[in-house]
Amino acid sequence: MDRWLLEREPELTRLTAAARDAADGSGSVALVFGEAGIGKSSLVKAMPDRLPGKARILVGQCDDLATRRPLGPFRDLVGSVGADLARAVMEGGDRHRVYEALHGELAGTPHPAVLVVEDVHWADEASLDALRFLVRRMEQLPALLVLTYRDDELSRGHPLRHLLGQVSRTPRVHRLPLARLSLDAVRTLSASRRLDPAQVYEVTSGNPFFVAEIVAAGGTGGVPPTVVDAVLARLRGLDAATVDALEQLAVVPSAVERPLVDALLTDGVAVLAQAEQRGLLAVVPERVAFRHELIRRAVADSLPAARRIELNRNALTAFVARPGSDAARIVHHADQAGDLDAIARYGPDAAKDAASTGAHREAAAQLRLVLRERHRYGPAELADLLERHAVESYTIADSAAAVTAQREAVALRRSLGDTLALGADLRWLSRIHWWAGDAEPAQEAAREAVAVLEHAGDDRLLALAVSNTAQLRMLTDRYTEAVEHGERAITLARKADDAAILSHALNNVGTARWRAGDPGGRLQVEESLDVALAAGEVEHACRSYANLIWNLLDHLQYAEADVFLPPAMDLADRAEHLGFLNYLHVELAIRRLAAADWEDAEKQAEYGMHDFVPARCPALTVLARVRTRCGRPGAAELLTEAREIAVRTRELQRTGPVAAALAEAAWLRGDLAALVAAARPVHTQADRLPGVPYRAELGYWLTKAGHPVHLDDSDHPYALQARGQWREAAAVWQEAGCPYEHAGALAESPDPADKLTALAALDTLGAEPRAQLLRTELRAIGVRHIPRGPLAATRENPAGLTRRQLQVMRLLAEGLTNAEIAHRLVVSVRTVDNHVRAILDKLDAPTRRHAADRATRLGLLGEPEGPLPGAET
Repeated sequence: MDRWLLEREPELTRLTAAARDAADGSGSVALVFGEAGIGKSSLVKAMPDRLPGKARILVGQCDDLATRRPLGPFRDLVGSVGADLARAVMEGGDRHRVYEALHGELAGTPHPAVLVVEDVHWADEASLDALRFLVRRMEQLPALLVLTYRDDELSRGHPLRHLLGQVSRTPRVHRLPLARLSLDAVRTLSASRRLDPAQVYEVTSGNPFFVAEIVAAGGTGGVPPTVVDAVLARLRGLDAATVDALEQLAVVPSAVERPLVDALLTDGVAVLAQAEQRGLLAVVPERVAFRHELIRRAVADSLPAARRIELNRNALTAFVARPGSDAARIVHHADQAGDLDAIARYGPDAAKDAASTGAHREAAAQLRLVLRERHRYGPAELADLLERHAVESYTIADSAAAVTAQREAVALRRSLGDTLALGADLRWLSRIHWWAGDAEPAQEAAREAVAVLEHAGDDRLLALAVSNTAQLRMLTDRYTEAVEHGERAITLARKADDAAILSHALNNVGTARWRAGDPGGRLQVEESLDVALAAGEVEHACRSYANLIWNLLDHLQYAEADVFLPPAMDLADRAEHLGFLNYLHVELAIRRLAAADWEDAEKQAEYGMHDFVPARCPALTVLARVRTRCGRPGAAELLTEAREIAVRTRELQRTGPVAAALAEAAWLRGDLAALVAAARPVHTQADRLPGVPYRAELGYWLTKAGHPVHLDDSDHPYALQARGQWREAAAVWQEAGCPYEHAGALAESPDPADKLTALAALDTLGAEPRAQLLRTELRAIGVRHIPRGPLAATRENPAGLTRRQLQVMRLLAEGLTNAEIAHRLVVSVRTVDNHVRAILDKLDAPTRRHAADRATRLGLLGEPEGPLPGAET
C-alpha cells in the first residue's frame, strides 16, 4: 500500500467486497466523500491492486471549469471503452444513446466493471443526468459505480443533492466518509523527515494531503505556515523552464492530453521530469495531470494576473488550433484571458453543445457570457441568442433571467417585423411569466400571441398559442373560456397533426370541465395522457399525469391517485424531467399528509422546495400543515411565503390550500379573527364557482369561527361537518383513508365516548394541538378520566423510534394485528411489517408483548390518569 495511504483499510475492504459482489451480478453504488485533500483520489488509485483479476476500472474526472464540459467525465473514458460509448459521448446530442451505451459498457465483459467518477461536485448537468440513469440500474449490472465528492462544498441547492437523494433510495449503496488522519498516522508519516508530529498535526489537522505537503517540504528548514507555502516550497530549486511549464499546465483545470502538452510546452514533456520526481505531476504517455487539484490551484493562484492571462491565452491558442476541441474549454480560457472575440465566436456553439446533451445549467452560463458581448451580433442573431437564453433559464428555474431575456427577444422581434417569430416568442413569454408566478403579465402575453398569430398562416403556432390561453383560463378558474379556447386548439392541433399540442389542449379542456363539476372532464384528461404516451411526448404525458393526480387528490379519491402516482413518477424519473418529478413528489406529499404520515409527507414536500413556483407553493403548504398538526414551530413563516406566492399566481388551486392551512392554524391557537381574515376572501371567490373543493373546507372553518356562510349542499365531508353531520363525515373520512380528519369529525360528536376515541386516535398520530383542545373540551363537559397522552420527553424520539414507529407501537400495544394497523394508518401491510421489526430491534424486545411492556415503562404509550379510553366518563 502507498505509504501515504494510512487508516483506509476499512474503506478499501468495503470497495473490494462491493466489486466482488458486482462480479457475481449484484451491482452497487459507492459514495466516497470528505473535504479537499482527504484522500479520495488516493483511495481510488489504490483500488486496482485489490480488485478481482479480470476487473476493468474506468476513471472519469469532473473539472473545475468556469462552465463545465458537457459529459466531461465520460469523454475522459474515450480510448478505454468501446466504440459505441466513445461515439455517443463525443457526439453528445442524443442523451438516451449515451445512457444506453453506458449501460452496455458496464454490462459487457469482463466482469466487474468499476466506473469511478471523481469530484462529482463539479459535474455538469448532462453528466449528473447520466449518473441518475445509471444509479437506478446499478443493482442489475455486474458493475460498481464509485462517486467521489467534497461534501463540505454542497449547499442546500447544489445540483448534486438530487443525485445523492436518488442514491439514498437505492437498495445497494455504500457510504464511505473519509476521516482525517490520527496523530499516530501523522507521526508515522513525519518520521522520515524527523519533523515534530504534534506540530505537523496542529498545522494540518490530520488532512492527508496537507500532511504530505508539509512532510515533502520538510527539507526547506521548517514547517511552512500555510499549505500553499508547502506546495510552492516544492517548486524551489526547479529549473526555470520546469517552473514555466508547471505554471502553464496549472491554468488548465483538468488532465492535459498529450497533444495539448506538446503544443503548450516548446521543450516537450521532458521538461517535466524534475516536477514528476518531486511528486507534483503524474506523467503517462496519454496525458499529464497534477497529483492533486490543490497542487494545481496553489500554483495557479500564486500567479500574478498578467502572467495568468498570458498563460490562458497560450492555452486558448492551443485549443483553437486543435481539431475537435471542446467549445466549453475554449470559452473557459477565452474568458480567463479576456478574449471577447473568442467568447463571441465560440460561446454560442458551447451553449448549443451543452443544451444538446441536457446540460442546461452550463448552456445558460455560456449564453450569459455570450450576451455580455451582444453588440457583436445583428438583431436577428441576437434575438435567437436571447430566446435560447430564456429557454435555458426557464429550464433551470431561473425565472428572473428567463423573463428578462424573453422580453428583450420579443422587443427585437417587434422591430424586425417577423410575425411568426414574434407570436412564438410571445407565447413563450406567457409561459415563462406563469412559471415565475406572475399572472397578469402571463395573461397579457398570451392575448397578444393569439392576436399576432391569428392570421399568420401557421396552424401549429396558433394552436399552441390558443392552447396556452386555455391553460391560463383553466388555472384561473375561468372554466367556460378555458373550454372554448381549448376546443378551438384541439381542432387546430388535429389539423396540424401535432400530438403534443393536441395532448396539451385536451388536458386543459378536460381539467377545466372536471374542476367545474363535470366528471366527464376526467375522460379528456386521460385521453390527453393516452395521446402523449402513444406519441412519445413525455413532457405532455407528465403534465397529464400531474393534473389527473391533482384533481383526484382534490376530490379525496386517494386510492385512485395511488394507482397513477407510481407510473407517473417512474416516467418523469426515467425521462429526467426533474421539474415534473419534483411536482409529483409534492403531490405524493399531499397524499401522505392525507394519510397522516407526517414524516413521509415532509420528505416528499422537500423535493418541491426549489424556485419552481407551482411546486414550491404547495410544498410550503404541506410542510406548514405538518408542523401545525404536530405542534412544531415554523409553520407561520412557511405559510407567509406560501401566501405571497399564491396571491401572485391568482390561482385558487394555490390560494385555497394556503387559506385553509392558515384557518386551521388560527383555529388551533384560538385566534378566530385571524381565521376569518384568512378564509373569508378566498371562500367568497370559491363560492362563486362550481365544483371547487376548497369551498367546502373554507366554509367549514368559517362556521367553526361562528362566521355565517352559505352552507355547501355537497357531500364533501367538510360540507357535512359544517351542516352538523359529523357521523356521516367521519364515515367518509374513514373510507377515504384520512385518520386525522376522521378523528376531527368524531370529536364533534356529543357523545364523550366518541370524543375519547377521537382523542386516542389523535394521540396515536402525534397531533398534540388538536388533542389538547379536545382534552380541554372533555374537561369542560365534565369527563373525569382523560388520558394524559404521550409525555413530552418521550414524544420526540424515545428509544430512537420515529414518529411513524411510535404510531405503530401504540396500535401494537392495543393488540392490533399488522393488517389492522395497516388499515388504521392507511399503509401497506409490508410497511407495517418493516416498522414492527424496527421497533422490536430498537426496544431490544423478542416479542410484541415484550415491546409493549418496554414501551409502557418508557412512557411511550402515554400515562393515563385513570382508565383507558372507553372507560367510565
